[in-house]
Amino acid sequence: MTELSRSLPSLALRTLPEGLCGVPQGDWTAAALADRHAAKALLGQLARSQGRAQAPQRWDLRELQQLDHVGAQLLWRQWGQQWPAALATTDLQQQMLERVAQLALTPEALVKANAREGGWGLWVDRLGERVIEGGEHATDYLRMQGQLLLDLYRWLRSPQDGPWRDLSGHLYQMGTTALPITALVGFLIGVVLAYLMSLQLRQFGAEAFIVNILGISLIRELGPMLAAILVAGRSGSAITAQIGVMRVTEELDAMRVMGISHGFRLVMPRAVALAIAMPLISVWTSLCSLAGGMLASDLALNVTPAYFMEALPAAVAPANVVLATAKSAVFGILIAMVGCHYGLRIKPNTESLGQGTTSSVVSAITVVILVDALFAILFRDVGI
Repeated sequence: MTELSRSLPSLALRTLPEGLCGVPQGDWTAAALADRHAAKALLGQLARSQGRAQAPQRWDLRELQQLDHVGAQLLWRQWGQQWPAALATTDLQQQMLERVAQLALTPEALVKANAREGGWGLWVDRLGERVIEGGEHATDYLRMQGQLLLDLYRWLRSPQDGPWRDLSGHLYQMGTTALPITALVGFLIGVVLAYLMSLQLRQFGAEAFIVNILGISLIRELGPMLAAILVAGRSGSAITAQIGVMRVTEELDAMRVMGISHGFRLVMPRAVALAIAMPLISVWTSLCSLAGGMLASDLALNVTPAYFMEALPAAVAPANVVLATAKSAVFGILIAMVGCHYGLRIKPNTESLGQGTTSSVVSAITVVILVDALFAILFRDVGI
């Protein structure tokens, strides 16, 4: 037998007058068990010995060449975390087994731990983790908001040092390139909404009120909301991915070493760009939605475009247009801040980049819906 074969861990079963005896052989160490084939073979031998009609109650470890804590833990688990009826060991092996037995959990403790993990204890732990994680997100987000105000003050004090080229590029990427998709979706939403309303209004002879319904719903709510959701999925994810890639490629660390502020050069230009672009995109989306609704109204209810354009100013008060434009600017700032927040929290690996981008889109859309509901409640109380 070669030296290599003697070092492989194995288990021999010997029949003695006193009964079946388990005799471990070879090296029962972490290094030997790191070999997948050796570990698989040994575990199979242990399983077969345990599955016998009469499992070995006597063990002789004196033929082991090496034994460390990993091998001792494997034996202790094989014995059911209790000492066998008869055990033959060396002094060093006995000390190691006693140490493992002292540190290992008893079967009763294992049962209690498993019960706790499967009961309310696990849910409380998970809830606590979520609360702590949410607190960290809120703290970082508030810190970023404060830094944004400081950066805006710095820009106002010295406009010539501001990131004007970055702002121009972001306005084009987040604003101009978003016009086709928002126009298409807005137009289709207007058509669908007009057809659905026409089915109900025709029953009561109230075809003329299609202008009021479309005007209020599209200009005040659906237009800004639809534009914000599309921009959150399109530009919000792009912001997170861009900053996340900079984290992966260590560009953020290089900026910090050179003394370039992340907030002034990364966060502020994107927030200002979306604050400017979102009201324009919102108005554009609302106009396209009204165009689709006007076309569907003409086809379904014979409401002519001339009458639609004449009745629309009387149906929609100027305060609704101002409210929609103002909250669109707020939506833009929130989407940019959420995207930058998750982008700066990404770790330097691709898995974190994917998770951060997904979380950014979901969080941005959720924040937009919550803030829109808050606007609706607040301005309803003041009569707007």
